[in-house]
Amino acid sequence: MSSLKATKRESLSSGSNSKLRANGLIPAILYGGKDPNQNISVSKKDFSIIINSETFLSRVIELEVDGKKEKVIPRDVAFHVVSEEPIHIDFMRIVSGKKIVLEIPVKFINHPESPGLKRGGVLNIVRRKVELRCPAETIPDEIIVDLSGTDIGTSIKISSVKLPESVIPTITDRDFVVATVAAPTVIKEPEKPVEETSAEGAEGEVAAEGTEAVGKDGEGSKKDEKAKDGATEKKSEEKKPSEKKPAEKK
Repeated sequence: MSSLKATKRESLSSGSNSKLRANGLIPAILYGGKDPNQNISVSKKDFSIIINSETFLSRVIELEVDGKKEKVIPRDVAFHVVSEEPIHIDFMRIVSGKKIVLEIPVKFINHPESPGLKRGGVLNIVRRKVELRCPAETIPDEIIVDLSGTDIGTSIKISSVKLPESVIPTITDRDFVVATVAAPTVIKEPEKPVEETSAEGAEGEVAAEGTEAVGKDGEGSKKDEKAKDGATEKKSEEKKPSEKKPAEKK
């Protein structure tokens, strides 16, 4: 059980509350039971240790106000919109013989003892907190769920969870599920599409090669034609009779 010291505060003005916060204190109120409501303040440093706990709103605290100790439970905390620092707290007295409705966090143990989890199953948590009606004297800090022996396909219902004596769920019309051990989910990566050369691309490449070949052939043809023309001219020159020089007169 956590303990916390508080002091009474007489002034309720916003100015005095701001001064308290500047001095590292948080304004609060204590209510419930037969005693009148009390305006108090608590140390921000001491309270930060409690508020950081997951079970904060269901944890019983021994609050000491000017030497008098009382069992209380935090019921609400107001936070600053910018700094997110706690600026006001509501504490409720725990009265013996009364029942309180609280949301109690669920804790799962013995994960290695679960055959389903060993085989790659997944723990699917349906409810991280369960609302219970608890006697003021027996408020549990958490609900323990033992995973020993759970296999794939197991549904853990509230009826299979061991609760303290006289602690009952607020939902009574059905046996609701707290968690399941589900089959492993295998994520298959999509296959990459095969890169196929399009028909147009293939034809284009063939056409390009053909064009190149034609171009080369054309150049070759032109060279051949020039060679043939040159040969013809040469032959014509060879066949042409040579002109005789006129005889010189004596």
